[in-house]
Amino acid sequence: MNLLHIDSSILGDHSVSRKVSAAAVVAIVAANPGVKVTYRDLDAAPAPHQSGALLAARLLDPGARSADQARDITEADAVLDEFLAADIVVIGAPMYNFGIPSTLKSWIDHLAIAGKTFSYSEAGVQGLAGGKRLILASSRGGFYGADSPMAAVQHQESYLRDFFRFIGIPDVEVVSAEGVNYGPDHKQKALDGAVAEAANLGRALQAA
Repeated sequence: MNLLHIDSSILGDHSVSRKVSAAAVVAIVAANPGVKVTYRDLDAAPAPHQSGALLAARLLDPGARSADQARDITEADAVLDEFLAADIVVIGAPMYNFGIPSTLKSWIDHLAIAGKTFSYSEAGVQGLAGGKRLILASSRGGFYGADSPMAAVQHQESYLRDFFRFIGIPDVEVVSAEGVNYGPDHKQKALDGAVAEAANLGRALQAA
């Protein structure tokens, strides 16, 4: 079984989402000792930003690409290959400015490839990346849940759910730590609750 672990927080050891995603991964590995883990820290090593230059480089003969172009294409292809090979994906995703970190968006841009993760047909869009379990370790400084007055501006979990549904993963399992900027006591309580929930969820994921 292959597990892909993604972190995107810029806060390093101070990050709540990193602690929650790590708890899920540790529990999954404990329950499935043979699991192979691939880890990407998108803050330390961002995926190449999708750009016109990168798209143009793909049209060149491989021998005509510069060293930088070749490196970026190799890295972008690795992002997709790692995702396609994964049976379980665990993503640590804090909310920044009502959305996701820009590095996580860049990573996602390399997953949205027609013919690889989705296709268009007369019947509409078909997701091609089904069969994966996806755990989202979410953190937010304030309160943006469905019963909150701020729910309408929460474009973090909602965006990720919609994207992965689009490519064939409709059931994203979300563990959230909310209100972590409402003082140290609340932060610790939210963190402890999310870590425990993530660990329980991870222990429940047994290899087939």
